[in-house]
Amino acid sequence: MPLVSSGVSYFRTTEAAHSVGISRSTLLRWLSQRRVELPERRDRNGWRVFTREDIDVLRDAAEHIEDANV
Repeated sequence: MPLVSSGVSYFRTTEAAHSVGISRSTLLRWLSQRRVELPERRDRNGWRVFTREDIDVLRDAAEHIEDANV
């Protein structure tokens, strides 16, 4: 269930990861390795949150296949 503030929906890390089809740990690894560049937004408890646009960026990254032999 997204959080809504000023008409913008925000999703927690697990919600964002599951909507893209990856695990929470994969999402956190991608962020720490800077595989995806997203603005860092946090809720009042300090938990990271993602917008629908952020989720679209994550989905694009999840659909990108890299050749491991290169």
